[in-house]
Amino acid sequence: MLRTITIGQYISVQGNYVRSLPDGRVEVRVGEKVFAGLPVSQPAAA
Repeated sequence: MLRTITIGQYISVQGNYVRSLPDGRVEVRVGEKVFAGLPVSQPAAA
């Protein structure tokens, strides 16, 4: 499942969901790299 996270104020990363961390951050994998950041909120269902 693809997830989008923010790293810092201006950088966002989209990748495959890896896991949720205890502090509320989410890890996503992009190629061989794993990034951790705050998840972007889901849009409301139409």
